[in-house]
Amino acid sequence: MNEKGKTIRGDVITNAIAVMHERSNGLGGGFAAYGIYPEFKDYYAFHIMFEDESVKDEVETFLQDKMVLVKSEAIPIRKKMSLMNTPILWRYFLEVPKSKIPSGFSEEDFVVSVVMRINIRFNGAFVFSSGKNMGIFKGLGYPEDVSRFFRLEEYEAYLWTAHGRFPTNTPGWWGGAHPFGLLDWAVVHNGEISSYGINKRYLEMFGYECTLMTDTEVIVYMLDLLLRKHNLPQDIALTALAPPFWREIDEMDKNKKEAMTALRMVYGSALLNGPFSIIISNSNSMIGMTDRIMLRPLVVARKQDTVYMSSEESAIREVCQDPDEVWSPQGGEPVYARLEERA
Repeated sequence: MNEKGKTIRGDVITNAIAVMHERSNGLGGGFAAYGIYPEFKDYYAFHIMFEDESVKDEVETFLQDKMVLVKSEAIPIRKKMSLMNTPILWRYFLEVPKSKIPSGFSEEDFVVSVVMRINIRFNGAFVFSSGKNMGIFKGLGYPEDVSRFFRLEEYEAYLWTAHGRFPTNTPGWWGGAHPFGLLDWAVVHNGEISSYGINKRYLEMFGYECTLMTDTEVIVYMLDLLLRKHNLPQDIALTALAPPFWREIDEMDKNKKEAMTALRMVYGSALLNGPFSIIISNSNSMIGMTDRIMLRPLVVARKQDTVYMSSEESAIREVCQDPDEVWSPQGGEPVYARLEERA
C-alpha cells in the first residue's frame, strides 16, 4: 500500500505473490485492488459470478428493482486463456436511491442486505465484490494465472492484496478463493479458524448469512459488524478478534483489566481461535495481524511511503529489494498502514 495514494501496477503484486507459488495448489487465487474505478468512484461496484445466463437475468431484474444501474459490462478477461469451471463474470456500477432504503437502515445496511439476498436467494449467483472504487478479482487457479486471466497488469491501484489458496477443510471453488469482501472491506487469510462454528452462529444473530463454505468468510462479516454496525474503534475491534489471554488480563492494572474483561465478556463469540495470519484492507487502510501466539507468519516492511505485508519476506524483496525496515509483529498485535488524507 502506498500511503500517499500513488498507484502501483497490477504486475507488481503478481510478481510478489508468484514467489509463494508452492504455498498454494491451484485451487484458488485472488486479488483486491483499491482506486481502480476513479470514473465511477461514487458508485458501488458489484462483481458477480453466474453459473448461467438465466440466473444472470434474474439477478439483473432484482438489482434494477433495488438500485439504479449506472453501467453493466463483462469483467475484462484474457479470452485466449481459460481457468477451470469459469463462470460468467460481470460487473455493475450501482447507485442507491434514498427512496429504496427502509426506515432505520443506513445506505450501507441496505447494500449489505442486497448482497446477502443475492448470495442466498439466487442459486448459481455470488457477489464477490461490493465496494466503491475497488474490486476483487479471484478464481480457481494459481494467483499468477488468475492475474493474467483478469488482465490485472492493466489496472493501477494504491493498495493491492493477493492470496494463493491451499484448501484443507473446504472445497476449492471460484467463490471460495480469497480475498473475501463486503462493501470496501477485503480479507486474505493464512491458517484455520477453529472457532468458525460459534463465530458463524453469532453473526447469524445480526442477519449475516455464511454461504461460501470457508472459515475466512466470518472474518469479513465480523469486521463489518464490529466496525460499521457497532461503531467500535479499529484497535478495540481487532482486540476483540484476538484478545489477551485471561492470565495476561489478571496481571493488568485495574482500569485495563476491567476494560479487557468487559471486552472478552461482551464479544467472546467474536474471538477468532486457531492459527491465522490475516491482512485486512479497506479504502483507507491495510492492517496485518496474527493469532495471539503467532502460529502463522507475518512479515512487514516499509520503503518510504509504501508498506508491504506478507507471509514470507522473499515475496516482499521480490518487488522491494532494499526496504528501509523489516520486522515481524508480535502475536495478536495489529500493524497499520493508512492512506494520508488529501487536502
